Amino acid sequence: MRFQVPQFIGVEDKIFGPFTAKQFVYLVGGAGLCYIIFKFLPLFVAIIVVIPVALISVALAIIKINDKPFIFILEAGLKYFMGSKLYLWKKGRNAASKTPGKGAPGASLETSDFAPRLSESKLKELTWSLDVKEEVRK
Repeated sequence: MRFQVPQFIGVEDKIFGPFTAKQFVYLVGGAGLCYIIFKFLPLFVAIIVVIPVALISVALAIIKINDKPFIFILEAGLKYFMGSKLYLWKKGRNAASKTPGKGAPGASLETSDFAPRLSESKLKELTWSLDVKEEVRK
């Protein structure tokens, strides 16, 4: 028995002309909100308020960033700006060297302070041990 497997399960159906149901709801909701704003506010104030509302509703319906709908980007932005933030400061070696009695002022830090150095003999020993272990495995 052969069955047909759906091919485009990740693509939403276009129900209302070129728009999906979700896009249509964003556009109709934005248009309805703009209409209500025009009815209840004076014309000058209504125009100032309606422009951002219309832009956001069109952006929600049409814009995709990195193949993600704009609603996900908007949600992530709101969570970032409204959420609490944790700032960490790690006291580095630069601040310790500026204290009196801790080295000469203006002395630069060497790379040996941050990473261990391998001498050439130690490096050869490590490569030899890796070669020996590789030969034993074969």
